[in-house]
Amino acid sequence: KVPTGERSPRGSLMHGKRIKGVLFDFDGTLTFPGALDFPAIKREMNCPLDIPILEYLETVPAELKPSLMKILESREEKAAEESLPNVGAEKCLLTLRDKGVLLGIITRNSFPSVRLALERFETVGLHDFAAVITRDDSLPKPHPDGVHKASERMGLAISELMVVGDFRFDVMAGKAAGACTVLLTNGRQSLMVPGDPEPDYTVACLEEILQLV
Repeated sequence: KVPTGERSPRGSLMHGKRIKGVLFDFDGTLTFPGALDFPAIKREMNCPLDIPILEYLETVPAELKPSLMKILESREEKAAEESLPNVGAEKCLLTLRDKGVLLGIITRNSFPSVRLALERFETVGLHDFAAVITRDDSLPKPHPDGVHKASERMGLAISELMVVGDFRFDVMAGKAAGACTVLLTNGRQSLMVPGDPEPDYTVACLEEILQLV
């Protein structure tokens, strides 16, 4: 639920700071959840279910990594071709853009898969984003490296940036960087676990973000 509090024009509720840019996770945030079947991908790659895929790839012998990356990229491409915009995603993005808020993407996916999935959007395209940070650009979330790189590309201070995502790694990365964080639940149970940092806000759908910015 979005916390209540005093709002400043076009600003978030966080310490009275004005948010000038919103950095979105991609899969399950801007796209409808479920396009990527992570358990199936892990099974095909022989990745333990309790280890994130990118972290698993760092542990495998160098000679195995290319074939495993090929599996991952193939699955990502197929998911991108079948993906759909999340509920309210295009309205949210267009409204923020029209307010003069800069838009960004931060994802553990590849750039080609993001570009392909954005072709499924009707009113928003790659050109609408001031920064697109993929696993090729930075250390993957939950590391804050990508958030810092996005703020640099967007020309904004971290305090002017809001990070929005549907998974705990999004909140962890945003918090570690010092940005405002929003957990998107898509109307489902939160995926945060005990010991994780608390998001500044929790919303059920993307359009609720418009109340914050």
